[in-house]
Formats: sequence, C-alpha cells, structure tokens
Amino acid sequence: MTEAVIQHIEKSLGAPITRYEPLHGGDINRCFCLFSPDSRYFLKLNDADRFPQMFEKEAAGLDALRNGSGLTIPTVIQQGTVLGLQWLLLQWLEKETPGDLSLQHFGGKLAAMHRQAQPFFGWHTNNFIGSLPQVNTPHSSWADFYTVCRIMPLVKILFNNECFTKPDIDLASSFCKKLVDFFPFEPPALLHGDLWSGNYMITENGGAALFDPAVYYGHREMDIGMTKLFGGFGQSFYDAYHEKYPLEKGWTQRLPLTQLYPLLVHAVLFGAHYIETARQVLKKWG
Repeated sequence: MTEAVIQHIEKSLGAPITRYEPLHGGDINRCFCLFSPDSRYFLKLNDADRFPQMFEKEAAGLDALRNGSGLTIPTVIQQGTVLGLQWLLLQWLEKETPGDLSLQHFGGKLAAMHRQAQPFFGWHTNNFIGSLPQVNTPHSSWADFYTVCRIMPLVKILFNNECFTKPDIDLASSFCKKLVDFFPFEPPALLHGDLWSGNYMITENGGAALFDPAVYYGHREMDIGMTKLFGGFGQSFYDAYHEKYPLEKGWTQRLPLTQLYPLLVHAVLFGAHYIETARQVLKKWG
C-alpha cells in the first residue's frame, strides 16, 4: 500500500523517487523521507476514513503560520488521498542542536506573531489536536470559547468514558464560570496550538521551524503554557519573548489554567495519570 501511494506521488510530482526510508517518533501517522535526484521530502500517511481531512486542515494551519510569523514553516508541496490513505508531502528541513541565539530568535518571533491581534477567538474551521477533533467555533470572549470549545467537551467525553464523575463535571462548570476573572483581557492571537518541544526544531540556518500545528485564534498564554508542560524551551526563549511582548503579571501562576486543555486532551487519548492531573487542576481552581 505504501509503495502504491509513493508511486502516485511520484507521478504527481513529475519527478522520480529513487528511494524512501521510514522515520520514527510519530504516534498517529506513518512518516517517511523520500529521496529524489535533487531533493528530499517529508511524507506523512494515515487513514483517510479515521481522520477525515486531517492533512487538509494541517496544510491550512501551516500556511497560516507561514503568513503570520517570521518563523520557518515547512512548505506544503502537495496533499491528497489515494487507496484510502491521505498523504501530506512537505519540504524537508535539516535539524541542528538549539543554542541560546537560536532560542532567542524563536522567542522573539513567537512574540511578534502573538502581537498581531486577530478578529475573534476560534478559527475558520474545526481541525485536530493530535488525533482528537478540535472544535473552533468563533466567540468574542476568551472565557466563553475556552469553556464551550475546549474544557467542557473533553470533560463530558471523560465522563461518558467513566473516567470522570458527576462531581468532576460540577468542578469543571465552576472552573469555567471563573475564567473571566482568571485570565487578563487580551486580544486574540494566532496560536500554534500544540507548542511542545516535539513540534519545533532548530534548522541548519539557526532559525526555529514549527510543524504539526493545531492552530486557532486564542489567548497567547495557551502557547506559553504548552511550552512549559513537558519541560520548557530554555530561559533564553522566554527572556526574548518577554522583551518583545511581556506577559501579564501572574502568568506563571496561571500556567495550570492554560495547561488544563492539553492535559484533558492527553487524558482522553492516553488516560493514566493525565486523568488525575487534570482532576487536581479542577479541584484547585474550580
């Protein structure tokens, strides 16, 4: 099946694919490096019926980040569906080890992207975060959007899966009623949406590249909270960000509020300790 897809891509490109190698590390997609005489490409494959339009949404998110930031975003070469598999062909980027200067560049460019005010909270269409559908219905209020499109849908899924109880639902409702007081008022910003260390890299030219987006217009502290969830990006990244666009007072205390959404996503997808960690955030803040 993979061979047939690559033959289809070869015809679509109008250039020979001399060989391909599987890549490791993805949880959802099968990934490959494709070699042609003059280029290399990054290929992602998955089930079109299981994740309908996932790569179409991802391509749109990459285009939005490319147009809205000074960061390196891999070019979308082509995407399509063949034999029940959807595929996304991207520009190949070479990876380098992050250094202070590259992280400073990253932090400053992300801050510049976040400074550009957007028209609403949400997005033009629904998309995905990981393998989970992400609802992006536009709202004028961050508290309303975070409640209706982020927290409560996942809490209800966990309840239906018997991972959460009725008291957990009540805690989540109480938490959401307080959101308008928890977050400082800021205009919507274009967000990567899933900005952990596995979704960026420093390229051979020293700049930061972003990929695997879950884009939407949201409160910028969501991106910052996600960077801190699994270890952080290095102090030079945060110093450069603060220099360009200082975060409001108390942002470190609000980290659990911004991290609740990805924790709930992980609780739905993976269960285990993520369920209890999300519950503890709700108990403390709800």
